[in-house]
Amino acid sequence: MTPRLIETFALFHLTVMGLSHVMAHQAWARFFVDLAQKGTTGVFVVGWLSLGFGSIIAAWHPVWAGVPLLLTLLGWSQVLKGAAYLCVPAVGLRALQSVSLERSRVFIAPGIAFLALAGLLGYHLMQG
Repeated sequence: MTPRLIETFALFHLTVMGLSHVMAHQAWARFFVDLAQKGTTGVFVVGWLSLGFGSIIAAWHPVWAGVPLLLTLLGWSQVLKGAAYLCVPAVGLRALQSVSLERSRVFIAPGIAFLALAGLLGYHLMQG
């Protein structure tokens, strides 16, 4: 796989995830509250999802300059998050338990960040 293919994959992924975080923040809060209630099982779901997305980027996007660097860093951060959740579930459980339906709007900021990165990736892809 080429970095360009991974950047296109991430563009689609980040756009949908960003829009979802902004438009359906209450559903995201409910999802994480439900996972927290499942204890370690819920932590493993989040760890597995983070590790999957991050591993794809980390393995096939070794780009360490310019706008694509942001995607590489995101990928490695997701690998680290996945590893932490899967190897030390108490860390992930604390994070999941901090989510509440009343504070669902906290998901909007990451959604905006995802959309911003998608926009930068889209611009970068159009340039080259």
